[in-house]
Amino acid sequence: MKRFTCDELVELITAYLDGALDRPEREGFEAHAAACADCARQLDQFRETVRALRELPPERKLSDGTRDRLMSAFRARRHQG
Repeated sequence: MKRFTCDELVELITAYLDGALDRPEREGFEAHAAACADCARQLDQFRETVRALRELPPERKLSDGTRDRLMSAFRARRHQG
């Protein structure tokens, strides 16, 4: 099982939610999120954001540029806290 730092976990949230991590990565990700309240909260917030965005009608979905800026903001916020 791979061990993750908080920064690594934040970078892999999308891959985790998409099911794109291999087994050792997924297990390491889940172990870290289970042991780290800050990362668990970050994961929950990201899940909630994804859920909210899925509920938007297609014409209201974010452009790729807006999505990239939002992801950068999540990363920057994580580094501040």
